[in-house]
Amino acid sequence: MEVVEWSPAAKAVIEGKVGGRTVYLVSATLRPETMYGQTNCFVGPSLKYGVFAINDKDAFLVSYRAARNMAFQGLSPARGEVVQLVEIDGASIVGTKVKAPFAVIPEVYVLPMETVKATKGTGVVTSVPSDSPDDYATTEELRKKAEYYKVDPKWLDFTPVPVIKTTKYGELTAVETAKALADAKEIAYKEGFYGGTMVIGDFKGESVQEAKPKVRAQLIGKRTGRRLRGARELGRVA
Repeated sequence: MEVVEWSPAAKAVIEGKVGGRTVYLVSATLRPETMYGQTNCFVGPSLKYGVFAINDKDAFLVSYRAARNMAFQGLSPARGEVVQLVEIDGASIVGTKVKAPFAVIPEVYVLPMETVKATKGTGVVTSVPSDSPDDYATTEELRKKAEYYKVDPKWLDFTPVPVIKTTKYGELTAVETAKALADAKEIAYKEGFYGGTMVIGDFKGESVQEAKPKVRAQLIGKRTGRRLRGARELGRVA
């Protein structure tokens, strides 16, 4: 995914340090057939990334682990040689605009995803919320809490792009399964609360409606007891 425009934070770190090379965010995917539906890509905001020279003209932005592996796959100036041009935090990359190959949306933004791992793939994850429940859930969470995650709402100005049609879920499998999960949670809660009976614990055999306030009282009492014991140990209770 070729960088079109760096975020201000990334530009401050990278500008003048890549020798005029074109920089690409490189993501790995197990579902190449869904690339038409890319709407963004993800990086781990707390992870460390590097820009690594591939040759005199190109550089890849990936995790160090990925760069090391690539160095033995013909993707470095010399076999086994890792040439890091600059290191950068994932959080600084967020907001960078990149080209999304094959995608209906030709240019997309880099967004944060807390579950991205530096030890899996390249540390860069392409996002197809139409067919990946994780991608859909993350983009929805970012929309709801844009200020908290420090993302500009314009970076999320897209809707899932239909890529694959299934008999059961139609053209937006991830969206429909996410709705089904939300419905399942609601059903499980209501069924448990209104029709459930405890099968373990001090209130085994009682209805959930009866047991719920009793368990709550036990939890509160246990927490209070711990606080009092801790205070006594510190000499705060006479």
